Amino acid sequence: MQIVRRLLLPLLAVLGILSAVPAQAEEMPTFTLVMRAGRFLPETIEVPANTKFRLLVKNEGPGAEEFESVELRKEKVLAPGASSFLIFQPLKPGTYKFFGEFHPATAQGRIVAK
Repeated sequence: MQIVRRLLLPLLAVLGILSAVPAQAEEMPTFTLVMRAGRFLPETIEVPANTKFRLLVKNEGPGAEEFESVELRKEKVLAPGASSFLIFQPLKPGTYKFFGEFHPATAQGRIVAK
């Protein structure tokens, strides 16, 4: 009986920790940004202020594209057909601009924290 307890208690502890991880990951809001034909879709992303969030970025264009924000200190270059994500720490209410360096005239957008 003691052997079973020695083996079972650590196993239950590990399972408890592992089951908590997906729940925490799901709590973070996720927003999607698509890069296509030198543009960002949508151009404006509204996020909750003071909340950590994930931005899923997908490049559906025929060439490489970049998400860059000087004020948010974020940069991500994606090959055609690639997807990735960025994690943002909580933002104060306001508007934060981003752009694509490969198409600076058309690839413009903003994150609005409300």
